[in-house]
Amino acid sequence: MTLEEIRALAQPGLGAVDDVIRARLRSEVPLVDQIAEHIIAGGGKRLRPLLVVLAGKACGGANGRLTEAAAFIEFIHTATLLHDDVVDGSARRRGRATANQVFGNQASVLVGDFVYSRAFQMMAAIGSQRVMEIMADATNVIAEGEVLQLMNAHDPDTTEQRYLEVIYRKTARLFEAGAEVAAVLAGAPEDVQQALRHYGRHLGTAYQLIDDVLDYRSDPAARGKNLGDDLTEGKPTLPLIHALRTVGAAEQSLLRTAIEHGGLEQLDAIIAAIDAAGGLDYTEALARSEADRAIAALQPVPASACRDALAALAAFAVAHQT
Repeated sequence: MTLEEIRALAQPGLGAVDDVIRARLRSEVPLVDQIAEHIIAGGGKRLRPLLVVLAGKACGGANGRLTEAAAFIEFIHTATLLHDDVVDGSARRRGRATANQVFGNQASVLVGDFVYSRAFQMMAAIGSQRVMEIMADATNVIAEGEVLQLMNAHDPDTTEQRYLEVIYRKTARLFEAGAEVAAVLAGAPEDVQQALRHYGRHLGTAYQLIDDVLDYRSDPAARGKNLGDDLTEGKPTLPLIHALRTVGAAEQSLLRTAIEHGGLEQLDAIIAAIDAAGGLDYTEALARSEADRAIAALQPVPASACRDALAALAAFAVAHQT
């Protein structure tokens, strides 16, 4: 099943998400509107809203509340991106200048706060205490993940366990929350809610693992980011962590220095060392395992075309151009 076929099953709810996003981002403050328009124009894959709509429909949910939930999940994601780009000093995302590059760091941070608070206004309007609890817990864990990543930055002794904890908190937890919220809003039984929660966690983990592979093996024009961005920011992701466990002394010195100081000028040698150590293959294999676990978690969800689409979405998460 192609991504286009998966998206088709989420209609008309998914088609309404962009309209809701545009409407809910409106503000009487002109600078907020300008940055909001910059964000909307940037597009994106909208995988998290797609997950919410599909999960809800797989449980028999109605489009209206699912569309609102899909939008506020995307808002939480967008707010974290606005803040991340400031923290990381990023200048390019999705093939275009970041908001902080165009409007400055102060405006990006403040509008990120606006987007966060607008998301919680939308959650409150849905009127579900359980949804508020899921999202309050998730956003707190995401914030902790940002701090953990900052603590790991430029540290070549970061372990695989510490890395996996960061990607769970920073990425997978929002996928997990989105899938669970969709099930709650659809009135699904507890076992189905938990099944979709686990599905979201494994899907988000697989997605981030592949994203970290693509930082060393992708077409920058297609991906909208430069090769080695994580390295530039001193982020020890799994391909590097695995390589450090297996390479010889010379390559280990190269990789440790790169994590500590950036080392983008030696990117070719670094990628060669990671490849020789099997770092990318190791990370891809773990991503495929996580995708398989996501698909297995769907068993309690009633059989339907939307459940099949969720399984296909997990397969899509680990498919990429090498």
